[in-house]
Amino acid sequence: MQTLFRWLARMPLRQIHLIGGVIGWLAFWLSSSYRRRVVANAAQAGVARELWRASIAEAGRMAAELPYLWLRPPHQPIDPPPRWDGAEHLEHGIARGHGLVLMTPHIGCFEVIAQAYAERFGARSPMTAMYRPPRHESLRKIVETARARPGLLTAPASLGGVRQMIRALRRGETVGLLPDQVPPEGLGIWAPFFGRDAYTMTLAARLVEQTGATPLLLVGERLARAAGFCIHVMPMPEPLPADGAGDAEHQRACAGVINRAMEHVIARWPGQYVWGYDRYKAPRSGAGAQPLA
Repeated sequence: MQTLFRWLARMPLRQIHLIGGVIGWLAFWLSSSYRRRVVANAAQAGVARELWRASIAEAGRMAAELPYLWLRPPHQPIDPPPRWDGAEHLEHGIARGHGLVLMTPHIGCFEVIAQAYAERFGARSPMTAMYRPPRHESLRKIVETARARPGLLTAPASLGGVRQMIRALRRGETVGLLPDQVPPEGLGIWAPFFGRDAYTMTLAARLVEQTGATPLLLVGERLARAAGFCIHVMPMPEPLPADGAGDAEHQRACAGVINRAMEHVIARWPGQYVWGYDRYKAPRSGAGAQPLA
């Protein structure tokens, strides 16, 4: 695994994207369950065939980019430098001093967002990004090493990681997460996502409520012809509901706002969304059912 990763990491981005496109289509045709999920999820969202077909190669490119990003030396800038669209929203949020909650769905190159943010803004407001450690030990070591960079910290998807993020926000720093990721049982609530209930994390809204942080949406768009990436920064399309009693109805309303924000972003870049992600699966049971205090 490490040999393959290092081989891919040395390639130019154009070749990586060519290989990734092939990987994406191979995965689509070799796995009937994955193929059915792509088609079903895109149909649920009402996405045209030509758009979800474009996402097949994009999903492979996303996977092939990981060694290129993970194995880059910590102090070596991303090449080519990412473009920025809406960076003034980050500037304003940092100046406000109450922390930032940055959210992106499984779209484009979401892995590049944290690194690009750390390069440009990390010295003023470090980012703590939540991640789920890979199951394979060899891959876990690569990921943990690769994601530890100047201005960028990591927090595991656990109660300890949540507390780490709350402390960061209370220091006026930044946290990043993927709110369309299915959380463990007890850390989410069922809420509509493209017209069908999906188990949705309550963490994003709770972080904002508990700390007064500014929520923003980010997308790492993969540019054509290996021209790199463009980081789009956007405010929430609608505000979160006023702080309630924390009951199920309030949590569902908050999760609905978050899901509609994800739908808004996905509708802009449907050809780069990972439609194969099992968004409607049941949550895994475990030690996650603890309060976020």
